[in-house]
Amino acid sequence: MNKWTSMQERVTSYLRARRSVGYSLKVEGAQLQRFACFADQRRHQGHITLNLAVAWANSSQKSHQIGRARRLEVVRSLARYCAIFEPETEIPPSHLLGPAHRRLTPHIYNDREIAQLLDMANGLRPKQGLRPATMQCLLGLLASTGLRISEALRLSRNDVDLHQGILLVRKTKFRKSRYVPMHPMVCDAILNYADFRDQRLPVVQNSSFFLLDDGSALRYRQALYAFQQIRAQLGWDACSTGRKPRLYDLRHTFACRRLLAWYKEGADIDRMIPLLSTYLGHAKVSDTYWYLTGIPALMAIVVARFEHQSQLNLM
Repeated sequence: MNKWTSMQERVTSYLRARRSVGYSLKVEGAQLQRFACFADQRRHQGHITLNLAVAWANSSQKSHQIGRARRLEVVRSLARYCAIFEPETEIPPSHLLGPAHRRLTPHIYNDREIAQLLDMANGLRPKQGLRPATMQCLLGLLASTGLRISEALRLSRNDVDLHQGILLVRKTKFRKSRYVPMHPMVCDAILNYADFRDQRLPVVQNSSFFLLDDGSALRYRQALYAFQQIRAQLGWDACSTGRKPRLYDLRHTFACRRLLAWYKEGADIDRMIPLLSTYLGHAKVSDTYWYLTGIPALMAIVVARFEHQSQLNLM
């Protein structure tokens, strides 16, 4: 039986247990640390209570409904762990503060939009610098492989094998590593970037693949800012639906376009989806379905197949 004397000890024990089996819990861990501080400030003693959990979830003045529900969900996971050792622990009911997750409809880029994105990236400032080429290569890689933006930015030179046409994506989500094969045209584009980068920076200590003019690695905030500049210049900020195309939508686009290509090839989709799931680095197939969106091209195939099956059933 654990004899915890503070909420901080409960949080530490929980995070240690979860991380020992492969979970990183960066965001969740930070939230739970704040929950422990909140409990200490209120001089809370003993097990987790529903009142304490709800009070913390509602304590942020900036959080919207989804944010408050997510905060409570984090405490719920902690409470379920603590209940193993402290049966008196009060576990917050699921969805007590409403849904904790929502799926924003992604923007699925068409061929013309991807071409515009790459062309506009090449016009970033400084025009003769490395930044335009770096962003153009990065966006092209995301569109052609469906990598997570974090995976692409963490690539080192040793992770990019252009002779074999393979990327080594090291321990990312769920601490999994995987090999990602690339199309020869993608390899050619990446090779052109690498040659240009090395001409601009013949001597550099940084081993990262995507670099800026000062020899530093391209970071997420810098990539996001550059993408937002490109989006504004293309006039995509004034989207009629109110949803601006996102950088992460390139991953959604890759999944949808790959599925569409398989449909057109007459492939067995049930057999191919697990391959797509592995390629994208998902822990389970259900995660892959999250990225599939009912775009018109896919829906047309669904309707045609439904009509065909209906006709067969009437025979």
